[in-house]
Amino acid sequence: MTHNENTSALYTDFYSLTMAQGYWKTNMNRRVVFEMFFRRQPFGGGFSVFAGLQSLIDQLLDFSFSQDDINYLKSLKIFEDSFLEYLKGFKFTGSLWAFDEGTIIFPTEPVLRIDGNLIECQIIEGMLLNTINFQSLIATKTARIWLASGKSSVIELGLRRAQGKDGAISASRAAYIGGAAGTSNVQAGKIFGIPVVGTMAHSWIMAFENEEAAFNAYADIYPDNSIFLIDTYDTLKSGIQNAIKAGKKLAARGKKFGVRLDSGDIHYLSMEVRNILDANGFTDAIISASNDLDEYIIETLKNAGAPIDIWGAGTRMITGGNEASFSGVYKMAARENKDKVLEAVMKFSDNPDKTTNPGVKQVYRIRDEKEMCIADVLVLDDDENREHIEKGCSYSFWHPSADYRNITHKVTGRAEPLQKKRMENGKLIFTPPSLVEISSFMHRDLDTFDQSYKRLLNPHIYKISISEKLRSLKLNLIKNYLGTVTWD
Repeated sequence: MTHNENTSALYTDFYSLTMAQGYWKTNMNRRVVFEMFFRRQPFGGGFSVFAGLQSLIDQLLDFSFSQDDINYLKSLKIFEDSFLEYLKGFKFTGSLWAFDEGTIIFPTEPVLRIDGNLIECQIIEGMLLNTINFQSLIATKTARIWLASGKSSVIELGLRRAQGKDGAISASRAAYIGGAAGTSNVQAGKIFGIPVVGTMAHSWIMAFENEEAAFNAYADIYPDNSIFLIDTYDTLKSGIQNAIKAGKKLAARGKKFGVRLDSGDIHYLSMEVRNILDANGFTDAIISASNDLDEYIIETLKNAGAPIDIWGAGTRMITGGNEASFSGVYKMAARENKDKVLEAVMKFSDNPDKTTNPGVKQVYRIRDEKEMCIADVLVLDDDENREHIEKGCSYSFWHPSADYRNITHKVTGRAEPLQKKRMENGKLIFTPPSLVEISSFMHRDLDTFDQSYKRLLNPHIYKISISEKLRSLKLNLIKNYLGTVTWD
């Protein structure tokens, strides 16, 4: 994408613009607060990874309508000229709070908060959700694959199966956050500084007169990066035998080599190949595997003792596999009334799962004495009702559904507020971490959760609660609303 395509404010849903014109015409462009949260864990898992924050900020800093954008909107014959004049000067002027990118996250907790005027908060919705939802989905999938591999080397190979160019580049970034050690996507490597990897395809081998000649030629050109693809003709009868011949020549030069399996019974073939390599003295030769791998296949292979050193994951990692999307939503939490006082609002719904938690909120992550995470708690965070959770104090924490379930808990470890201010009045107010730092943070954060939350099948459900004040606010709003409803 060109710079203009990346930052055009047309990167929005049409109804955001029709509503924006409505707010403008009715003088309703007051201060509001929106929050982003997600409703359920993808992949039937027990955790997700927050990703896409810096990509979002980069777009917000220059999110605007070009003259060409204005001309297009005018051609639709639905927007008034005076409103289009307003849009010519549009830019994001609000404030943004968010979790650290790479944080492990859970349903219902607001991972991101926007405080601004109603029109700008409405227009950025589509771009915000698209950016955070997609990258969080891919980062989460990659983290699951990385854990299934036993935290070994996982390489992202999904360029050719990704959803378009931007999908491929964004997914490479998210995969690196989620635990991938490198990517085959050269452009993503350039943009984000991700290590790029890759050796040969089957076409390299088929372009030569025979397999041995293909391996020897590659070894001569790239003696320090020779991983031979050995399944073009016959893995055991041909591929590994010719790899060993080329490997002996490399060994005479003091060089090492490896092999890659891309088809067949990966468990059986890897065991046989390992035996053949060891029998020929190549105990340090690595084995890599690819071929539609995901966390379930990798975990099965690991548990069966497959001697694989590097895992190449493509389609099922870069597309999300069996999960089409991340369930992130963006909802209004507070609005300024006619007296310019910020008041809490909430969404009511026939579906209780879609009822939101009202008001401006902070999320505290509560840890035990060993720094292991035990629960997250949503508290009020507006100027009139700012709550704090402190070590050594006892609190009543309630189920997010605002029902009767609650616990009294004394905080014995650290209580950390997760939302931090990143932008103020449309300007960046923090130093963004590098992608390497984000990925390293994700690794450390994941280690602070018990293994029961990270298992693939039937993971333990991490506790998300709301404070007593937030529960009272929610119940009062429900009571007040129900009092205005007339039932037939």
